[in-house]
Amino acid sequence: MVINRVLISSVMLFAQLPIWGGVAQAETVTAEMVVQRCDLDTYAGDDNRSKLTVILRDVAGNEKKNVYRRFWKNFVGKGDVFDKMVLFTEYPLDAKGTGFMRWAYLPETGKNVDQWLYLPSLKKIRRVSVRDPADRFLGSDLSYWDISLRLASQDKHRLVEEQSIDGGTRYIIESVPMERKPLYSKIIAVYEKASDWGDCNKTSMEYYDPNGSLLKVQTLSWQNVSGAWLWDEVVVSNRKTGHSSTFQVSDISINVGLKDRMFTERALQKGIR
Repeated sequence: MVINRVLISSVMLFAQLPIWGGVAQAETVTAEMVVQRCDLDTYAGDDNRSKLTVILRDVAGNEKKNVYRRFWKNFVGKGDVFDKMVLFTEYPLDAKGTGFMRWAYLPETGKNVDQWLYLPSLKKIRRVSVRDPADRFLGSDLSYWDISLRLASQDKHRLVEEQSIDGGTRYIIESVPMERKPLYSKIIAVYEKASDWGDCNKTSMEYYDPNGSLLKVQTLSWQNVSGAWLWDEVVVSNRKTGHSSTFQVSDISINVGLKDRMFTERALQKGIR
């Protein structure tokens, strides 16, 4: 999942600075470079399992909590598949055993995600179509567009500002989707990097609606588990509705060797064994 970096996992590529006359030449940092290195190249493991807690709050402060056992695997393009994810509901108890599976494809295929839902009360699996990228993922303030893989070339990026902070660097990037009718007019993201590109994290995002008004704000904190970066806590607030969503990731295991058969309709129906 939106769940953005929990779903993106590829090996970080390190660029070696050229040496001329024994002096390292500084890189010219571009907006595209920051997006690629701090987002798309981030390593989240070849596979992982975790607990995902989602807390939804309405404008009156009422809360709804859901807890899932999450399984994710990077398929690195095999069969045009980017990654696969399965969620099994653990809470609330009256929904325990409900299963949700999602297959995401490489952007260049043009394929929409495939999704399945298993309802133990009916003992049936049904396909769940995504008709609109603006639809809310798991009823949260993240849309399916938000959690989909986007290549750097799909947006026009601009480096708004570069700041020095506590021995590191903060980059503020404006990204404008290149679709004919985009869901957002622009997104402003903040990336924070320590001394190494491998420790560069996106810490906030502002989403602007097609009219240019601020629609929602997302803040992100990260955790490094066995060399892999995953969400710690993410909060998304809709500035127009007052609704918010909090995602918390815990009990993480990296590179556990999940089999492909874990991501099938049969496994979705059988549940966790």
